[in-house]
Amino acid sequence: MPEGDAVWRTARRLHRALAGHRLEGADLRVPALATADLSGRRTVEVVPRGKHLLHRLEDDLTLHSHLRMEGSWRVHPVGRRHALGRAHTVRALLWTPARVAVGDSLGALDLVRTSQEHRVVGHLGPDLLDPGYDGDRALRNVLSDPVRTITEACLDQRNVAGMGTIFTAEPLFVHAVNPWTPVGRLDPAQVEELLTTARRMLVLSCRVGRTTVTGRADVDADDAWVHGRVGLPCKRCGTAVRLATIGTQPQQRVMFYCPTCQGGLAPTDDGARQTPLGHGRRRYE
Repeated sequence: MPEGDAVWRTARRLHRALAGHRLEGADLRVPALATADLSGRRTVEVVPRGKHLLHRLEDDLTLHSHLRMEGSWRVHPVGRRHALGRAHTVRALLWTPARVAVGDSLGALDLVRTSQEHRVVGHLGPDLLDPGYDGDRALRNVLSDPVRTITEACLDQRNVAGMGTIFTAEPLFVHAVNPWTPVGRLDPAQVEELLTTARRMLVLSCRVGRTTVTGRADVDADDAWVHGRVGLPCKRCGTAVRLATIGTQPQQRVMFYCPTCQGGLAPTDDGARQTPLGHGRRRYE
């Protein structure tokens, strides 16, 4: 699932292409919006909110979307609109005289009043990429359930918005915290450090223009400590990085970790799926 940095880049791309321009037309391919007419409305701005996108239009109207696992928004010359629109996975087409924005495999698509955006994003915790990020509130949210694992608490968008498995696994490794540790066993200062590191990594990824944990432009796709590196040697100790499930269905996820640097094997580590990914495969997924 795209994380906060990828959604931020998507919002920026759409904003640059559409902001200030009037839509010549829109084709929203979900039943509830099939008859919606956005033509003639000017795009005010496109902004991210955690993993959500808010496309704000004139007259107090917002097109809300969520990418979920496979979704994307791409911008193309408007002359390609008809060809691109033939794909059965396309859920939205928005076009100006010069550009067409194509929403493919979107997980959610809604129209709401801009003044009522809380209906679709009001449940979210503080956004790590928001310039006005409320760190104290995020910390209180994450600490609120001491029995829950620190990973589940960080992945819960109601606590803090924008963190996914990448920007949870990497800070946990950096601070030598086992992902299966209950929140109540951690000092609040440790949790605050984890959130600060996650925010720093997200901001770096936005600045660099790709998902990164170092912010350096001279590293390859293996720019990670543990995420996506199952079976490969830990960059600190050489132990093979491992993968195990965390949480319960339907929120169950997988988490990468080093058993030596992060305090032992996961309780759900059954020894399966511990072989490296194919050579050259992008490791941020």
